Amino acid sequence: MVHEYRDRVYIRKDVLLKLYENGELNQSKLMSYCGLNNVKHKKILDDMLKKGIITRTTEAWGNKTIIKYKVSEKGRQILREILEPYEALFPRSELDEL
Repeated sequence: MVHEYRDRVYIRKDVLLKLYENGELNQSKLMSYCGLNNVKHKKILDDMLKKGIITRTTEAWGNKTIIKYKVSEKGRQILREILEPYEALFPRSELDEL
């Protein structure tokens, strides 16, 4: 079994893209769509929240609390101005060849 390593830059970009594409996702769907482990990668989401790149809301659903994430305006700007040009310069397929 081959495990691919994704740089944190690409993990953050994947999170932003999935949220941008879907508008809003609950935590488990976001982690699943991005191929992330909830325990291992929760720190990345927390860091993105702290920096204002994404937003989090909570909703009561019966006796459970649902956590939902969205891209903030700052996150949209970072996606357009930084992450898209970064991947254009350093595409992932190129990294796989190294």
